[in-house]
Amino acid sequence: MNLKKSSLVITVLALAAISAQPLMAKDMTMMTGPQGGSWIPLGGAIKGLFEAAIPGIKITVSPGAGVANVRGLDMGKAQIAFGNSSTSVEGILGQKPSFTKKVTNACQVANMYPQYFQVVASKSANIRSVADFKGKVLVTQPKGNTSEAVASLMLAANGMSYKSFKKTNFLAGYTDAVSMMKDGHADVFMLGTTAPASSVMDLASARDIELVPVDDKTMAALKKINGGFNRLIIKAGTYPKQEKDVPVVAYSTHLMVACDLPEDMVYTMTKTMVTHVDDLALVLKAIKGATAKDMAMDIGVPFHKGALKYYKEIGAL
Repeated sequence: MNLKKSSLVITVLALAAISAQPLMAKDMTMMTGPQGGSWIPLGGAIKGLFEAAIPGIKITVSPGAGVANVRGLDMGKAQIAFGNSSTSVEGILGQKPSFTKKVTNACQVANMYPQYFQVVASKSANIRSVADFKGKVLVTQPKGNTSEAVASLMLAANGMSYKSFKKTNFLAGYTDAVSMMKDGHADVFMLGTTAPASSVMDLASARDIELVPVDDKTMAALKKINGGFNRLIIKAGTYPKQEKDVPVVAYSTHLMVACDLPEDMVYTMTKTMVTHVDDLALVLKAIKGATAKDMAMDIGVPFHKGALKYYKEIGAL
């Protein structure tokens, strides 16, 4: 074989070897949550774990929101994203008002912890139920956030809308919303996050607050719309001067990836999540104690092949 042919053979074999390797996305984006929420610090912790476990990858963490993150995965703007079970399922089903078509490139990696949809009112506003919202001033997140989606559904279930309020403010960050409440420029604040929430604790340190409970009618209506919703209790004493248990709408925070990421990469991501729960709990207490079975629970979002392989391998599915 002459030198030219030999070089050609070597080149072809090298290319074949490269094409046989799993595809590796070197630079990736992880969409997390709004400023002041728990998703940003948790995203930073997960970024560190993933980059240590998978050689050569670099992850950029960016703010996001429940609905926007699902769309971001589907449109290729992100490869990793946090989500909420309720709005993620809406995306998979293509349900309005948040989605106009079915999402096809968002796959499940792991459930992490429950999210509590908290309706926080200034005590002086005398808001005890949804019916008391009329004529008040609301602050919630912009469209693209799970909190806003739940807020609009809750209002609709009671024959109301944002027009029922004297004014509605849509603010991306919890910090700005808390400032409005502290200054008396808003009467009620709606947000979905952990309990206790640092933003609500901050507000409670400056003003007396009330948590508005979800009633049976509203809960039944939401559950009928989306099976990703459930009811959980914020225990008495969670917040200052909270004397009673308060039932609220809840859903799960989970981690998703683009379905077209390599199987071996997502296998490693899933294994890393499951085996480093204690490390993640140092950043966010709500994830403490999560088991492999908890993380592998089917919430209606299809598992990535890599995640599915790992969960089956360890007997979690």
